[in-house]
Amino acid sequence: MDYIILDIEFNGRKFASDLPMEVIELGAVRLDSSLAYVDEFSSMIKPVYFPKLNSFLKKKTGIAQEEIDSADGFTQVIGRFKEWLDASEERLLVTWGGEDMKRIVFDTRMHKLDDGYWMNTDYFDLLKGYIRFKGVTNDVSVEAALADLEIDASGSAHRALDDARMTAEVFRAVFEQLDLSHKQRFKDTYSNAKERRFVKNAIRMMKAQKLALTWEVALEKFPSGKLDTENKKKMEELREYFEAEMNKQD
Repeated sequence: MDYIILDIEFNGRKFASDLPMEVIELGAVRLDSSLAYVDEFSSMIKPVYFPKLNSFLKKKTGIAQEEIDSADGFTQVIGRFKEWLDASEERLLVTWGGEDMKRIVFDTRMHKLDDGYWMNTDYFDLLKGYIRFKGVTNDVSVEAALADLEIDASGSAHRALDDARMTAEVFRAVFEQLDLSHKQRFKDTYSNAKERRFVKNAIRMMKAQKLALTWEVALEKFPSGKLDTENKKKMEELREYFEAEMNKQD
């Protein structure tokens, strides 16, 4: 089993826009089953929208405009990355949070490519694994995890390959404490965190008021006009979330 430690950078913006954010840099480190370094992958990606980097992003990442201007597009880079991944007969992707896989899936769809490869790729969220290991509830950065583990950080934060290297060091340090059965696959999410909190609050209110613990009653507890009941996928997902929360509390 090889472990692929993945990190991406994307062109997040400080202003509202209907245009999508895009992956602009992809970096990955391959570790073998003994956690020894094997090789790595790194590439810039030229975005379709907002190809000119704003000052905030340039300052945050240190990426130069010239690097973006001369980069290949997503289709070419993701094709090379898949070939690089397939050099491992067995592999597990490792990310810090779920945003990396989400962005790759979204960009794959935006470029009208088949998302099946990524939807069927297992990955392990090391951030969640680290939080479980530490017994804490708040998210932490890779840099904070390195500091907590007393590992010297090297490289530049917010550059994909350097972040992948640093994440690999955290992975190595806590590997024996991780439960890799928590691996997962990307799943589309239609509800947001606020709506899911409403579900939890509804359950608490229903119990306090000794009401019937049903989804129909829970819906009545949502603030008026705060839920798009016409969105069938969202409603199905929230109902599944309600049932999962009820099972937790049984």
